[in-house]
Amino acid sequence: MTKLSAVETMKTESHGLRGRLAEELAEGGIQVSEDAYNLLKFHGSYEQFDRDTATWRKQHGQEKEYQFMLRVRMPGGRLTPDQYLGLDRLADDRANHTIRITTRQGIQFHGILKGDLKPAIAAVNHTMLTTMSACGDVVRNIMASPTPRRDAAHARIEADARLLSEHLKVKSRAYYQIFLDEAPNPELDETETLYGPTYLPRKFKIGITTENDNTIDVLTNDLGIVAHFDGDVLRGYTACVGGGLGMTHNKPRTYPRLATPIAFVQPDQLIAIVDATIKLQRDHGDRGDRRRARLKYVIDDRGLPWMRETLAQYFGAPLAEPPALKLGVPDLLGWHEQGDGLWWLGVPVAAGRIADFPDGAELRTALRAIAQGFPINYTLTPQQDVLITDIAPDDRTRIEDLLRRHHVALAEQLSPMAQYALSCPALPTCGLALTEAERMHAEMVDGFDALLTKHGLSERRISVRITGCPNGCARTYAGDIGIVGRMPGFYALFVGGDFEGTRLNFKLLEKVPHAAVISSFDPLFEAWAREGHANEGFGDYCSRVGIEKLLTYAGGARSAA
Repeated sequence: MTKLSAVETMKTESHGLRGRLAEELAEGGIQVSEDAYNLLKFHGSYEQFDRDTATWRKQHGQEKEYQFMLRVRMPGGRLTPDQYLGLDRLADDRANHTIRITTRQGIQFHGILKGDLKPAIAAVNHTMLTTMSACGDVVRNIMASPTPRRDAAHARIEADARLLSEHLKVKSRAYYQIFLDEAPNPELDETETLYGPTYLPRKFKIGITTENDNTIDVLTNDLGIVAHFDGDVLRGYTACVGGGLGMTHNKPRTYPRLATPIAFVQPDQLIAIVDATIKLQRDHGDRGDRRRARLKYVIDDRGLPWMRETLAQYFGAPLAEPPALKLGVPDLLGWHEQGDGLWWLGVPVAAGRIADFPDGAELRTALRAIAQGFPINYTLTPQQDVLITDIAPDDRTRIEDLLRRHHVALAEQLSPMAQYALSCPALPTCGLALTEAERMHAEMVDGFDALLTKHGLSERRISVRITGCPNGCARTYAGDIGIVGRMPGFYALFVGGDFEGTRLNFKLLEKVPHAAVISSFDPLFEAWAREGHANEGFGDYCSRVGIEKLLTYAGGARSAA
């Protein structure tokens, strides 16, 4: 019998995710116990500490500056103006005066002190949003196509995301009792009929979109759902299983994987295939080794035939073969007609950080003013950008002028490289970061832009994703280029994915110094400009010519081994 991990034991003994959380939050101090640290994830928070000051404070006999990250769950990234304004106030009242858009269409706050955590969670709930299940071993925030086309297809996707988000909530009332002071009610049934008493072996990610809109990188999810339409009529869904990008350096049994299309289900079978997939992972996922606890390893260890047969048993019927997928990525930035007489404006947000910046760009002030002054809504995208939606034609000029007055860069002012680059927060807040990501975002984008201009490639679409560790929170392995933190000041460089998100990239160079990252791509871009086919993406070029030839161009530097 597999020995359970410590986290599994903690969940078993937590009394429905309660543990001693309420007592610890009331006890004061600046940090929580290990068990509380793990339980807090289910309620949407990670304990962190300021890693910039940790060494100095240790040398001077002082405690680390502990703080908490708080993540908001919002299916498909949709926000009303009142909800946005409530979160904006929270950034000042309890956090570090910034808002961060995640690559899963959520919002994170950083710098929350222990004594402010409970009121911060209450403030989120006052906006009719929640932090519950934004982290932890449950289904996380449901991703959905952010495209605000006002047609039957996108309306159905948005409705499905909300339906799934509600259906997949935990039954435990611990969250409401600990953070919202709900009185215990022994008559309420808290039996976790879907998750079971110890929830899932690991986090579980779901995304839903249409076939021509892969802005969510649907194949990077444990369960990716692609809806097929004939005009406005939904034909059904393709279920894709086993995606996930987390890995560990020097642990070859861990690796990124894209989801495999496994079944086509009818419109009324969406909940059934979702529940079946979750139950399979619940019962067969590895509860002894959290590094290998995701669904992708269950599939690869047991094989696709086993997966299809077992999933069909949970589903209660044979699985129909899925059709071939054709995934594309629409452009969401700039001005677009919605199809209902209104418009949306896609506003790029570098690294997802909404703030008023020292360089004079007052993005946070501008978005607050728009929410206060116009009858609009907001949608957050998986590219960490903001779509201002439902704009009346007469308001277009006023909204654009407001953004320009606050020195917010609009899409037409940015290169394709700048528009599509992603990065995770990394240092100084993330405890897993090996080196920088967000704080080198602008430097990397500028460096790549200069190289692309040098080789006459500045108008090409290219996706660069940057993370401070190998866990892939910026979907590092599903883009043209992945820059992955390897150790302090060094990165592993990945190439060969595709812009559409249908192919993983591969490691080309290992332990490249920060200062040499951009220059390492100079000969590769030169070769792409010289040898690339017409309209061939950089990742497509790298995949076609292969690693050995690319290494000769890169000067035979460190091998990928």
